[in-house]
Amino acid sequence: MRKLSVDEMGRMSVDEFRESEKFPLVIVLDNIRSLNNIGSFFRTADAFRAEKIVLCGYTQQPPHREITRSALGAEMAVAWEKNPSAVDAVNALKSQGYNVWCVEQAEGSVLLQDFEPAAGDPYAFVFGNEVEGVADEVIAASDGCLEIPQFGTKHSFNVSVSAGIVLWDYIRKKITEK
Repeated sequence: MRKLSVDEMGRMSVDEFRESEKFPLVIVLDNIRSLNNIGSFFRTADAFRAEKIVLCGYTQQPPHREITRSALGAEMAVAWEKNPSAVDAVNALKSQGYNVWCVEQAEGSVLLQDFEPAAGDPYAFVFGNEVEGVADEVIAASDGCLEIPQFGTKHSFNVSVSAGIVLWDYIRKKITEK
């Protein structure tokens, strides 16, 4: 066994990515403070061919050297938009037919393994601030909360790690949709 070279992986170009069909998936960032986390979201959005990222509140936007450092250029491929209000972003997505779920530990949250996305429906996932999480008013505007089971002493994952877990689970379920 050997590692594949970048050329052997057959990845698409930025232009090919922009023109490619995307999974019915939008990522909403609610006041993410770390530029490295924002860059990681761009890389994850690229990997899972998300439609776009919505940067809300004080979440910084590209171009920015610190975002690029962890995005590794994914910010050039993934569509994004800025919205001052995560609540407004959630309401706009819902009016466009998206099911909007926050990734948060909350009363009545659905454990990730029990989450079954509706066949054919588009989804948006909201990820919140590294310390405060998703704002209460954003949770209230959303369709529900997803919770990632955890078995250690800490009460949360890094927000960009949470994105990788949730989005892979969603994509896996969409790929196997009958």
